[in-house]
Amino acid sequence: MTTSPDLPLTRRAILSQAWPIMVGQASVPLVGIIDTIVVGRTGDAAALAGVALGATIITLVFWTFGFLRMGLTGLTAKAQGSGDDGEVNALLVRGIGIGLAIGLALTLLQIPLSTLALAVMAGGEKVSGEADAYITARFFGAPAALAVFAITGWLLGLGRTRSALVLQLVMNACNAALNVALVWGAGLGAGGIGAGTAGAEWIAVFTGIALCCRITGLGPVSLLRRTPLDVLLDRTALARLFAINRDLMIRTIALLLVFTWLASSGARIGTSTLAANHVLLQFVSVSAFVLDAFAFTAEARVGQAIGAGSRARFLRSVRLTSEFAIAGGALLSILYWLCGQTIVDVMVTDEATNATAVTFLPFAALIPLLGAPSWMLDGIFIGATRGAALRNAAIVTTLAYIALDLALRPYGNYGIWTAFTATYILRAATLSAYVPGLLRSIKPAETLAGGASPA
Repeated sequence: MTTSPDLPLTRRAILSQAWPIMVGQASVPLVGIIDTIVVGRTGDAAALAGVALGATIITLVFWTFGFLRMGLTGLTAKAQGSGDDGEVNALLVRGIGIGLAIGLALTLLQIPLSTLALAVMAGGEKVSGEADAYITARFFGAPAALAVFAITGWLLGLGRTRSALVLQLVMNACNAALNVALVWGAGLGAGGIGAGTAGAEWIAVFTGIALCCRITGLGPVSLLRRTPLDVLLDRTALARLFAINRDLMIRTIALLLVFTWLASSGARIGTSTLAANHVLLQFVSVSAFVLDAFAFTAEARVGQAIGAGSRARFLRSVRLTSEFAIAGGALLSILYWLCGQTIVDVMVTDEATNATAVTFLPFAALIPLLGAPSWMLDGIFIGATRGAALRNAAIVTTLAYIALDLALRPYGNYGIWTAFTATYILRAATLSAYVPGLLRSIKPAETLAGGASPA
């Protein structure tokens, strides 16, 4: 059976749905931290900077197509909320097919893409060489990476967070193990990090397909047979998918430009600054991925509420998930403030990189608290499939960030981190302007399912 009952709206149910996502999400930046430790403890600042530069470029390229995760979550939740099991299955097959096709195209275009990116983000000959080795290896995992985006979005849209957790843990455990073996064991440096990650992505895509088949009760061939070609290629469904995905793609590119600009700004100052900023971004990544557990929970619940035409369910979903996200952001900020220097000492042995990271650690410690509202609003609008609002808010935020970064350039890395931290306030402010319109578009309901009040 593909679908599951409406998700209950209690704090216990929110936590029950969120904790598997939180564990799975926490393992994503954990792999990044392990990668940083694996390279950072070799004492080679150029290799660490190369991974930082290469990872920024790969993230920009791959997450340009992050709509496969975000778009499928909202659409799948809506299809489930309206009881359309056939469309739920079709969305899975469409998503995997599109992900594999786009990923194959990226693999074929890897040379011009990497050459252009490295030319724009100059990091010095040695750093660029390490980054190129990382990028080349990662592109071979592109089809699998994008297909995993689609599978994850589908699972989250159904509220199948434990299955999503299994998928994430398998991929990240394989990633960490392969990276340690290829760098410390085989001495492959930044290229080994890239190859290990690509290998883990291919293991994950087959794991994800197996999980989806178990949920649907159908094998891969049976699933394809149960999804007729006319349904799979339904013009209205495809138009809706690509309309949402177009806006989400623009939104994702705009936000990724912020991180690309951040890395480029650090590279202009020097290798140690680029490497130190990469270390601090691991703190930001942990915050974003952990607190996204509540944003993802909101996506599924908001999508179901809108699919069922219930304003009351929508409001309660937003309130309960946001309470946990804000509290979690405050706790993470306190943790980073108290323990951040010890964590940096474990991650990096190069003295210049370590000193720079410790100096700018307070900025990274502020971001969990400041970023929680923006991450929650992202989840709410993704669940509502309001791609245009996400697109517009991201464009405004990115343009304002670039202008602020340029204005603060005389202040060096202090200016870089001030501008970057401000993006989270800008994102929350711009998305908040669209909330009244979103509320007006939802049909009011007298009571919640099960008789709970919306208060």
